[in-house]
Amino acid sequence: RKTPLPASSGGAGTAPHNNGSSAGSNGKWVRLNVGGTVFLTTRQTLLKEQTSFLYRLCQQQDLHSDTDETGAYVIDRDPTYFGPILNYLRHGKLVYNKELAEEGVLEEAEFYNIAPLIKLIKERITERDSKATQVPPKHVYRVLQCQEEELTQMVSTMSDGWKFEQMVNIGSSYSYGTEDQAEFLCVVSKELHTPGSGLGTEQSHKTKVKPAVSSGPSPRFSRR
Repeated sequence: RKTPLPASSGGAGTAPHNNGSSAGSNGKWVRLNVGGTVFLTTRQTLLKEQTSFLYRLCQQQDLHSDTDETGAYVIDRDPTYFGPILNYLRHGKLVYNKELAEEGVLEEAEFYNIAPLIKLIKERITERDSKATQVPPKHVYRVLQCQEEELTQMVSTMSDGWKFEQMVNIGSSYSYGTEDQAEFLCVVSKELHTPGSGLGTEQSHKTKVKPAVSSGPSPRFSRR
C-alpha cells in the first residue's frame, strides 16, 4: 500500500482531501460523509444516473452542499443503507446483507432518486411477499408392495410427479418353485396442489397398494 504524499506536495499519490467543490466537480475522487461515515468513490460512479441527487451533487454548483473539515460532502442519511446504493452505482447489481430490510434500501433509493434501483427493489419486495404468502404444497404418500422381480417394471411405469421416498425389505413371503422371491414395501410421494389431485390408479402391475398416508414424515414399517 502506497503512503499518500503530504497534501502540500501536490503529488499524484495525494489523498483527496481538497474542498468539497473541487472534489465533487473537478477531481476524480469524491468523498461523501453519510451520517458520519465517510465513503470514497469516483466521480464517474456518481454520474451513472443523471436524474439522481448524487449526479446533481457532482455537476451542479448551485446546490451549495455542506462539507466537513476534510472536504467531504455531508449527507444526513443512514450510512448502513448507503452501501447498497453506492455498490449499485458501481456495478449495476443490487447486493446487500440479509440483515438489511429491503424497505430501508428502497427508502434510500427514493431519496437519492435512482429510478432503476427503485424498480429493482420493489420487484424484490413483491417477490419476497409473494413467497411469504404461498401455502407450501401438501404431499400424499403411497405404499406399494411388490416382489423383487417387479421393482424394475414398477420404476419404469411410475407416473409423472411420483418419486421414491423409501424402500423396505420385508423378507420372502412368496415361493415359486425352489426360489424365494424377496418382497419390498416402496414408499412414494407426490405433491398435491389442488383438492382434485386424487391418488388415481398409477400403479396397476401386480402390486398390492396400501392405503394412502396423510401428509407428513414417511411412515415407519415393521416386519410382517
